[in-house]
Amino acid sequence: MSNVPDIKVTPPGPSAREIIAKDEHYVATTTKSLPVVARSAKGLVVEDVDGNLLLDFSSGISVLNTGHCHPRVVEAVRKQSGELMHFAGTDFYYDLQASLAQRLSEITPGPPEKKVFFGNSGAESIEAAIKIAKWSTQRMRVIAFIGAFHGRTTGALSLTASKNVQKQRFFPTMDGVTHIPFANCYRCPYHLEYPSCDLWCAKTLDETYLSTFVPPDEVAALFGEPVQGEGGYIVPPKEFYPTIRKTLDKYGILLVDDEVQAGLGRTGRMWGIEHWGIYPDILTISKSLGSGIPISATVFRKELDFGVQGAHSNTFGGNLVGCAASLATLDVLSEEKLVERSEKMGAYFRKRLEELQEKHELIGDVRGLGLMLAIELVRDRRTKDFATAERDRVIAEAFRRGLILLGCGRSGIRLIPSLTVTEEQIDTALAILDESLSTVAK
Repeated sequence: MSNVPDIKVTPPGPSAREIIAKDEHYVATTTKSLPVVARSAKGLVVEDVDGNLLLDFSSGISVLNTGHCHPRVVEAVRKQSGELMHFAGTDFYYDLQASLAQRLSEITPGPPEKKVFFGNSGAESIEAAIKIAKWSTQRMRVIAFIGAFHGRTTGALSLTASKNVQKQRFFPTMDGVTHIPFANCYRCPYHLEYPSCDLWCAKTLDETYLSTFVPPDEVAALFGEPVQGEGGYIVPPKEFYPTIRKTLDKYGILLVDDEVQAGLGRTGRMWGIEHWGIYPDILTISKSLGSGIPISATVFRKELDFGVQGAHSNTFGGNLVGCAASLATLDVLSEEKLVERSEKMGAYFRKRLEELQEKHELIGDVRGLGLMLAIELVRDRRTKDFATAERDRVIAEAFRRGLILLGCGRSGIRLIPSLTVTEEQIDTALAILDESLSTVAK
């Protein structure tokens, strides 16, 4: 649609403000970042309650890889809702759950013999991964990365390390977690430079942590995102995860791959970890799996299974409507070649972002894979001072012009349209981003 964005009244308009006031009065404080009040959506176009047409480059926080209300997914949800919506797949049986588990086992990397635990959210998939790792190894320690985001439930929160506000007033969380620096080449925690650093960020796991104060025979698993999401869309170098994997194998430590944000084609591969040529022992999925219907999956090597009833379960995991939406989503990704499209459109988008970087001193870094892209804003390219306030103003200016964006890290802006995005929509978003950056720079 060439007429999108179409701003009839500067958002938030009067109807939006009324709903926002009611929400703030009755709904618990969460993470609201933009005053968008949606009424309907299709593809990448959101209509708000004041009739504005907005271009969505947030994808519902990387949920809508197939776009808003894809007709195949909508029809699957409608059909299943009219037949059977819930039958507790943890306690009883139905084909949709078994079929989805089979399909996920077949398309995830690693040995073909896998099992799947279904939940409702990314955090729940991580909680399941924690329990699977501890149960199968009978080890109680875990390792995660600084900058990681794995969720906000107590177990997942113990692994999360991206913002102080996520941890404040919740101490203590799960014990036995050690955090180590992630491979952030733009802001190396060791003040080294790649590749002359000899990949110390990966080698220090064995040479420092596991050799001095983290007994390796007590560590069940290391949790990592292929590309750190909330932490800033940080992409580690190509040798990072293979080096980490070699250390883990040396001590029998499991690798848990958090694909909640990076999975299902977002990075230009079906799974983000494929960029590093390795496979995990446990893989967690959520967000885009149901194209907007809450569902998650924890996929793991068959021999890691609990093997006894009652060690872990839930009520709504593997919900029928969620399974129907997920199977339809996988069909759409395959038939419309959206993973390949993510790689192609991502390359175009990144090139255009790098051109924008040449024009705007505020842009310190452009990074990402496929359509999992981000820019980091800095006040000075030499000192790399975080431009957090400027970042927030750029997002606000873009919204006023009809573009929905989200932040990431301390001063990043993530650019994550649905995988159905067109070059025309990318060009439109870039024009708005260009204007917004210029306005803030003045």
